[in-house]
Amino acid sequence: MESMFILVPISIILAFCIGYFFWWSGKSGQFDDLEGPAYRILMDDDSTDKLLDKDKDEADEHQKR
Repeated sequence: MESMFILVPISIILAFCIGYFFWWSGKSGQFDDLEGPAYRILMDDDSTDKLLDKDKDEADEHQKR
């Protein structure tokens, strides 16, 4: 029974902290774009392919010398 005097206030404080951080994340825009990061992973970045092709061409020219 004595532990209830400690655990109940701790759980209430924890619940308020969780509620505050949830409210803060909503106000700061954390939930504005939920699908964007998932699609960004799937998008191809052609600039890295061009760099790899350029390096391959330079290596081929170096071998020809």
